[in-house]
Amino acid sequence: MGDSANKTQKVGFFTRVRAELKKIIWPDKMTILRQTVAVVLVSVALGAIIKVLDLAVQYVFSFIFNI
Repeated sequence: MGDSANKTQKVGFFTRVRAELKKIIWPDKMTILRQTVAVVLVSVALGAIIKVLDLAVQYVFSFIFNI
């Protein structure tokens, strides 16, 4: 008896999931492209800033310990 009720619950769950997915407004390709480019550029810029700060700290510490 429990199997048929369990199957009904699973089917109902997936039906509700499908209905919710249909409500989503998906972005168009140009929006995705612009956002992807923005993320890549910000990541590269942040990586460069971190690298410069790392080199500066490394230089300061090497200067202090070589005195």
